[in-house]
Amino acid sequence: MTKRIYNFSPGPAVLPEPVLREAQEDLWDLAESGIGVLEHSHRGKAFERVIAEAEADCRALAGIPDGYELLFLQGGASTQFFMLPANFLPDDRVADYLDTGAWSQKAMQEAGYYGSVHVAASSKAGGYRHIPAPEETHWSERPVYVHFTSNNTIFGTQFRTEPTPPPGAWLACDASSDLFSRPIDVAKYGVVYGGAQKNFGPAGVTLVVVREDLLQPPVRELPTMLRYRTHAEQGSLYNTPSTFGIYVMGRVFKWLLAEGGLAEMERRSAAKARVLYDYLDAQDFYTAPVRPDSRSHMNVIFRTPSAELDKRFVAEAAKQGLDGLAGHRSAGGMRASIYNAFPLAGCEALVSFMKDFAAKNG
Repeated sequence: MTKRIYNFSPGPAVLPEPVLREAQEDLWDLAESGIGVLEHSHRGKAFERVIAEAEADCRALAGIPDGYELLFLQGGASTQFFMLPANFLPDDRVADYLDTGAWSQKAMQEAGYYGSVHVAASSKAGGYRHIPAPEETHWSERPVYVHFTSNNTIFGTQFRTEPTPPPGAWLACDASSDLFSRPIDVAKYGVVYGGAQKNFGPAGVTLVVVREDLLQPPVRELPTMLRYRTHAEQGSLYNTPSTFGIYVMGRVFKWLLAEGGLAEMERRSAAKARVLYDYLDAQDFYTAPVRPDSRSHMNVIFRTPSAELDKRFVAEAAKQGLDGLAGHRSAGGMRASIYNAFPLAGCEALVSFMKDFAAKNG
């Protein structure tokens, strides 16, 4: 059997090996039904158990309180960029957005098709190298909601805690790249959403947690599939969902619970990131552009002295079984994505390679 290597991909990303092993078996025969999970009807009893367990384990893992609906949707976070304002932002109202990079910019652009967007804070002028502080944030007079991106995969920044919205506004978060990597207080949010393909599943499923009192009829007429209420009322089964994606997500939730839950994931994430940042801070060959108080525990960004060396680094690392280290095409450099299922040993192996590469090229 081919040896597995260290997968630093920013997403779709590494999955827990026990989940992959279980999925191998269930592809052939789910729960002794004689039918594989890919072949089961989403209306059948077997899949009903799958989605019910996934929801129950998700609620237990994240401490999702009563009064919140949990939706398994499709279309990625990019669909949520327009689905959220389409449902909640009237033509004559304002939503406040925190601009911390490419994904928040895309979200703002989509929201602008429905209502007004106020940029309450931005780190663009500094190259998105830090998370704006509260004193850099200026809310509009009466925003409907405040939207932020909790972790920024391209620029390697992460909110340490959620911003506090002004009175009367609720909090919306694109948490695609750090959801389930640490505990959050869901009760502080109106909507939390994220693609599964970083920390808790495969590509193809988007998890949306939405406060029930927001699920009144949308602020404008919308196609049936674009209404959150449609999916809430039908238990995410209005249309055929990503059945296999939900199955894998549910198995990842079970793995996370068995491994100690979100507090343990937070501890592991900090330990993995510390291995990389401690080395970066102790040498002068590589540069780490993100301000220390804003550094992501999910995506560690660094560069060599030149773009040519960056390319050589990525190519030689791949030959050593360290794959997926190229930075985003818009940013260059290197990016080590170390999501929940990525092992500490991979970070240690990367540091060993970085030392060797610096010695040969410094």
